[in-house]
Amino acid sequence: MLALSSSTRYFMYKEPTDMRFGINSLAGLVRNKLGFDPMNGDVFVFIGKRSNQIRILQWDRDGFAMYIKKLEKGTFERPILSGNSITSNQLSLLLQGVRLESVSYRKRYDALKRA
Repeated sequence: MLALSSSTRYFMYKEPTDMRFGINSLAGLVRNKLGFDPMNGDVFVFIGKRSNQIRILQWDRDGFAMYIKKLEKGTFERPILSGNSITSNQLSLLLQGVRLESVSYRKRYDALKRA
């Protein structure tokens, strides 16, 4: 079961992906195109060419887990990211169909941005 956690790193493959790809092909994209080790426990997100299907790949201690969501109607938004990183909150909103550009976050303390 997919559980989104803020302690896990999430990466989005920005190019439209062939949704016929299975675990090995997606792991190959992670290794060869993104430059990450697909077996490190990070979560990798792929959106299909028609934007109506999403695949999520994660190494789960003893093997790969792949989660697929295909929409009967509508499309997934391709988020505009500065890098490949996406937060668990952004992924959750993306899966729910919320437009990420319309989301505004209220000010909160962030230990990483202390200064």
